[in-house]
Amino acid sequence: MSAISLADWLQLFGHFLLLSFAAIGGAIVIAPEMHRLMVTQTGMLTDAQFAAAIAIAQAAPGPNVLFVAVLGYQAAGLAGAAATLIGIMLPSSLLAFAASRWSAARQDWRAVRAFKAGMAPITIALLVATGWILAANTPGWAHLILTVAAALAVWRTRLHLLVLIAVGAVVGAFGWI
Repeated sequence: MSAISLADWLQLFGHFLLLSFAAIGGAIVIAPEMHRLMVTQTGMLTDAQFAAAIAIAQAAPGPNVLFVAVLGYQAAGLAGAAATLIGIMLPSSLLAFAASRWSAARQDWRAVRAFKAGMAPITIALLVATGWILAANTPGWAHLILTVAAALAVWRTRLHLLVLIAVGAVVGAFGWI
């Protein structure tokens, strides 16, 4: 962890504030942009730290957005964790609350139904981009095979997601990947 200036802290907060509006489907879908800012552009984190932050937070119980706080903490301590987490949560939470109230009152409108249907491919594309960033920094091919197998299982079967998570945990626990 390194100490950052108030200007850097505000830049981090502002960047995550803007990213919040692109987080359709959750914060994990904008991980490539977080990687660009924190690893490539500012050098606040290394590739290994970035990947570890996501892995640790995803393994922990609780909301998936926890990795954002871990990234911020690794970059700049508690102030960094606060900057990234509040930045990512505040606008999207307020927007989601307002939009859900508005769309619930207008759920029979054709435009509302079309908008909701149109968001699905965007979310899928953002998740694929995130997977690509994470996979590119992991050596070997076994993790890619497991990822593709899990994606196909979700798409083609009615297998519960917790079963797939358990399989992934067993594979990781035995060190097969």
